[in-house]
Amino acid sequence: MTTIDRSAAAPARTAQPIPAPVGVDQAPAPLRTRLERAKFAYSTRTVPAHLRRAEQLRLLTGDHTPQAGQVVLARVDEIGQHKRIESPASRRRTLFPGDEIVVAYGSRYAADQFLAVLPTDLRPCHLAAAGGLASLVVDRHAAIDEPTAITPIGVLADEHGPISLERTSAHRVLPGIGERAGRPGHRVPVIAVLGTSMNSGKTTLLAQLAHGLVAAGLEVAAGKATGTGAGNDHGLFVDAGAQRVLDFTDFGHPSTFRLDAASTRDLFLSMVDELAGGARRPDVVLVEIADGLFQGETAELLRHPAFTEVVDAVAFAASDALGAVGGVAALQDLGHVPTLVSGLLTASPLATAEARRAIEAPVVPTLDLSRPEIALPLVAELLAEGEREEAGRAS
Repeated sequence: MTTIDRSAAAPARTAQPIPAPVGVDQAPAPLRTRLERAKFAYSTRTVPAHLRRAEQLRLLTGDHTPQAGQVVLARVDEIGQHKRIESPASRRRTLFPGDEIVVAYGSRYAADQFLAVLPTDLRPCHLAAAGGLASLVVDRHAAIDEPTAITPIGVLADEHGPISLERTSAHRVLPGIGERAGRPGHRVPVIAVLGTSMNSGKTTLLAQLAHGLVAAGLEVAAGKATGTGAGNDHGLFVDAGAQRVLDFTDFGHPSTFRLDAASTRDLFLSMVDELAGGARRPDVVLVEIADGLFQGETAELLRHPAFTEVVDAVAFAASDALGAVGGVAALQDLGHVPTLVSGLLTASPLATAEARRAIEAPVVPTLDLSRPEIALPLVAELLAEGEREEAGRAS
């Protein structure tokens, strides 16, 4: 990765001042008018409804210290890697220098893109993700352009203080749920989708498996428990046929990087309970865990007994055969034997054959998972076990 000077108080490139249009009054418009004109990001999709109800709406500036999840109005200074911002409807809106955008503060871990951290003040920073993350990029992949530079105008606040995604989100993380013993009251089979790294095929695996199970007549709920907020995955799971889809932004987190271990566990378990419960209980819950097994939050989560208590099976995505072998071994060391291996490696018949010779778990081409005759047998035993437990409770 290319290292960026961590001591710099401004983005890597210095934006040129934007000339004022001749004859136009440069006094800022009223805040609500500015927000109506601003481009809201996917991560802040729950904020507009809150703003309509808010009283004493204002901007926090000066020496305010931003916190993860707080919502900020910012100006685009110079276009870099992210030339578009993902709207609440998941449409990619083109950015122009001078645009005002509404995004959320947070950190990002993306081995193929950026390492970005939460700024300690309202200094110029970066748009670290198209889904709407204001952050300070400190490292980047060598193949990635410099980040898009933004300047925070102010953190949005109302009569109750700074507006955050946690305040506006529809769902709440249940504090301490990760330390509670025993399984939840429901007994819905839960399959966790893990992988060797970013872009190993986890999201596609989950979507294809969801589609195959739905085609087999099952009700499927799907979620993404960790990562950086983006609407593409949510939309893909919906398109695959999942009857309910949630991600961590629905619980007030624009990103899960740098969450402490207890908060990560509580988020994961709260999401599983929410997906498995409700009036329309699914037959299967599929949950993606972002990045790879060695990523900090993922590694901590997999080591906790609560993960084993809740997760009935693991589907593993790998980019190549060696990654599949190493990933399966790492999972087994943690007490998780994968039900299936798939992912990017299965785009190559040769890599697929290599993996099949080296590991015992079924290696299934990702696109084949969308076929009900392939998907259903992979979860048949889990469904049968769930039915036996339900029958035992009833008796």
